[in-house]
Amino acid sequence: MAKLIKVGIIGCGGIANGKHMPSLKKVADCEMVAFCDIVPERAEKAAKEYGTPDAKVFTDYKELLKLEDIDVVHVCTPNRSHSFITVDALEAGKHVMCEKPMAINSEEAKKMLDAAKRTGKKLTIGYQSRFRDDSAYMKQEAEDGTFGEIYYAKATAIRRRAVPTWGVFLNEYEQGGGPLIDIGTHALDLTLWMMNNYKPKYCVGTTYHKLNKDTDQGNAWGNWDPEKFTVEDSAFGFVVMENGATIVLESSWALNMLDVREAVTTLCGTKAGGDMNDGLRINGIRNGRQYVFKPSFQAGGAAFFEGHGNESAADREERLWIEAVRNDTAPITLPEQAYCVTRILEGIYTSAKTGEIYRF
Repeated sequence: MAKLIKVGIIGCGGIANGKHMPSLKKVADCEMVAFCDIVPERAEKAAKEYGTPDAKVFTDYKELLKLEDIDVVHVCTPNRSHSFITVDALEAGKHVMCEKPMAINSEEAKKMLDAAKRTGKKLTIGYQSRFRDDSAYMKQEAEDGTFGEIYYAKATAIRRRAVPTWGVFLNEYEQGGGPLIDIGTHALDLTLWMMNNYKPKYCVGTTYHKLNKDTDQGNAWGNWDPEKFTVEDSAFGFVVMENGATIVLESSWALNMLDVREAVTTLCGTKAGGDMNDGLRINGIRNGRQYVFKPSFQAGGAAFFEGHGNESAADREERLWIEAVRNDTAPITLPEQAYCVTRILEGIYTSAKTGEIYRF
């Protein structure tokens, strides 16, 4: 029989209910045995819906970490607390999946990375966009050398009017930023992963607060409070890597644009290009003719996803994470990779504040 993996959930709010707990519930030989939230009713509700009959409930995460039978902890709290909760969990001997972004800045992310190395425990960050069918296919093409050297890429996370109005998304202190750190982080992670390039040289960034105060909003999730909208409404970055490759990063919650696409990447290489503009498209030249190839995702999949048809990206991410813990293999999303994402996001924010080039 496979080893039973026992999980504790820290933070029982939106992302835990919308992603982590429903997906973990589907993983074989895995059970959620402890739940923690500063709002006790949330932890109690989560325990009833997703926990074992004897699941324990806490309001102090440090008490949860004292449970010796917990193998894995999922950190699903606001961004500001990602670092210290993760470090404490690793030090307590638990493997950790922390929701994205890794931390609010590179200093805090480095503490997490160092703690994982020091303790020998596994750490991964919740970048579920990697686990989509189109992402897996594009990654396989990149590894097969289809694109050649990827020297230009776009990381896109553009919403026209979809400002999250719940939780602490609009609170800069708790979140560390707005759309750049919230959804831009997914697009950047996807792009760096495809390029397999984690060596930034410098970047330039701009952030905008142009639509925060609008009262005629047309927002997908109802009106936001202009007084509480303290983070940027859009942010853009121009990143140059050590090998000369360029990445343009676009992110927004509110922008007067119709080309809305979220957590997608465009790759331009010496042999071919790829994008996610109309499904996955690969373009190049063959026998003197331009071609566009669009793979179908009705059946089959990348090698490490086989045998699990109709699996959502979130379900796949949780399953493969638990399998990595059980089999003592490396998680697909490595903390070193997520640390680089955080460094670049910090560089864009810093450049936007100073008006200067940020050098890594």
